[in-house]
Amino acid sequence: MKQDLLIELLTEELPPKALSKLSTAFATGVHEALVKLGLAQADAQTHAYATPRRLAVTIAGVAQQAADVQKRDKVLPVKVALTDDGQASPSLIKKLTAMGFADKTVADLEIENDGKQDTFFISYTQTGAVLADALQNVLTEVAAKLPIPKVMTYQIHAGTTAEQDVAFVRPVKRLIALWGNDVLPVTVFGVTADRLTDGHRFMSDKGLSVQNASDYAHVLRNVGRVEPDFAVRRESIYEQLKTHAGNHQVIMPDELLDEVTALTEWPVVYKAAFDAGFLSVPQECLILTMQTNQKYFAMTDANRALVNEFLVVSNILTDNPSDIIEGNARVVRPRLADAQFFFEQDKKKSLDEMVAKLDTVVYHNKLGTQGARISRVRNIAAYLATQLNANIDHAQRAATIAKADLVSDMVGEFPELQGIMGRYYAAHHGEPADVASACAEHYQPRFAGDALPASTTGLIVALADKLETLVGIWGIGLQPTGEKDPFALRRHALGVVRMILERQLPLSLSDTLSHVQAQFDDNAHVKNSVDAVKTFMLDRLKGLLKDGGYSPAHIEAVLSNNPDRLDEVSQKLAAVQAFALLPQAADLAAANKRCVNILRKAVEKSEVMGSEINAALLAEPAEQALANAVQTVRPTVQNAINSREYQTALTALATLRDPVDAFFNDVMVMADDLNVRANRLKLLQELAQLMNGVADISCLAV
Repeated sequence: MKQDLLIELLTEELPPKALSKLSTAFATGVHEALVKLGLAQADAQTHAYATPRRLAVTIAGVAQQAADVQKRDKVLPVKVALTDDGQASPSLIKKLTAMGFADKTVADLEIENDGKQDTFFISYTQTGAVLADALQNVLTEVAAKLPIPKVMTYQIHAGTTAEQDVAFVRPVKRLIALWGNDVLPVTVFGVTADRLTDGHRFMSDKGLSVQNASDYAHVLRNVGRVEPDFAVRRESIYEQLKTHAGNHQVIMPDELLDEVTALTEWPVVYKAAFDAGFLSVPQECLILTMQTNQKYFAMTDANRALVNEFLVVSNILTDNPSDIIEGNARVVRPRLADAQFFFEQDKKKSLDEMVAKLDTVVYHNKLGTQGARISRVRNIAAYLATQLNANIDHAQRAATIAKADLVSDMVGEFPELQGIMGRYYAAHHGEPADVASACAEHYQPRFAGDALPASTTGLIVALADKLETLVGIWGIGLQPTGEKDPFALRRHALGVVRMILERQLPLSLSDTLSHVQAQFDDNAHVKNSVDAVKTFMLDRLKGLLKDGGYSPAHIEAVLSNNPDRLDEVSQKLAAVQAFALLPQAADLAAANKRCVNILRKAVEKSEVMGSEINAALLAEPAEQALANAVQTVRPTVQNAINSREYQTALTALATLRDPVDAFFNDVMVMADDLNVRANRLKLLQELAQLMNGVADISCLAV
């Protein structure tokens, strides 16, 4: 017999930011555990429910008892299981007892060769699990595996006088365990299951009775004034926000939407307002204040300017919401006043005054203060501006003041505003527009897919800031390990790669990193990390190109040459893609691979190689033809590479296919005559250098 199963844990208020994950894990865990026991189907309809005070799940078609299962288990090798006289050995008796078959004898066992030796097996019928008996362990095990951010330990009365400690995310008040109409005899967290739950804290009564598992959601919605489905509640909030916003746009980040969903049982949206005088404060400050402190939703007009109205998600439905609206308007006022005070106080401080305070802020005990770091970033920015023909004065000034807002009152209250406030303060003090923008832009890109800095000055300071972090942190031995990357070096490296690649910046990676490394010359803690950081950045580039849809073989062909100019990578990839379509490509790739292998082995054996090709030693027609072909095509290839016409350079190699094939067919490279051998190795070296000038085309060989 199969019926719907309902499990509900009614608790004290659950942590809102963890509610969605807890709900999913609870429902999934119960379902998977019952499937393993044979009590539920893998595709059974499973519905998770979650409110601020409950985790629940309904599972369709759960059996009262699982079907019996025929099983056959290995016991012991025969030679271990029997004594010399053919009786059961102590090892066999011990093994059977441990397996739960103490009453079995040798006569009950079967002998079969397991592929290595004769072994005893035992066949038996395993009685199917009974739901009422199994559910207690299922709930205990599932609860222990929930992704609880912080476990709470509390005491319960285990009897008339005894107390015991219980550990869970929050104290459990009620437990429902219904199979169809029947209450299952389950006790967890000191609470025995029944069919009672609580409705809305203010709009319903406690002790609502659920007669059947399938009635659960209906009872809560229609009697308890609780929407138990997290997704339904979230969608309701979303639609109400849009409706109440009217012609305005609601700022509703997913994290905030999830949090207010987790804080309400019957969400109702109301509109409130604040004094328009607060709009003189940067809107980012007001928005963050409302979101972080009050869980309110700010709104903007058609021009994306903040309006002095906001939306409140309440947990109470009332015909007269004036008290709720006025109360929230009253509560938000001191928060906005604080933001206004911080902003006005910060504007009274000069940027140079703020920068001076950074000399007392420790960046890292091996790398000095933020002030020392600013000096390094300023020098790097000047170098980059010189290389990119940008305004050096603006780059240095932006690098100097970019971190000034770190000591401001506003950023002290809201660290998320660093950079944003720097831009406002720089503009307030009359800094050039690109310098002010760079204060915010130098943090970009902040995450994968984030926009790059729009201004050249912002781009330069962003590069300088990230490169200083990469070389400095790597140099003191704090490079990423496994999944740990506390200084976000992977993100910084990817940001640098994206800026150079997408903005086509003509920078030598080695020269740039060497200049950055030079900023740490007076710091004995910082080891030289130029090569390691460059390799690390090329690894990030490889991942970026794979995500961009490029073929792994084409990526390997370009990156195998350890490119120093990342702005040329895209063009080289396009050239490799075009070359791979040529009819001669496969043969040339195979020949190049053979050529590279021969040269590698020659180096391993310390073979002598000629300093230049000696025409007099080219005895075979095939090697003469190849030497002439290399000599003929070299100027075309070299000129094309110098002009960054990489496709032209690779296409010119097509003429080498026939002479290369003839050479490998007719010529023995490792000739007995050492002079001839050295001359042929030199010819192959020049051929390899020519063919791999743009990319290592041997990577294209199948």
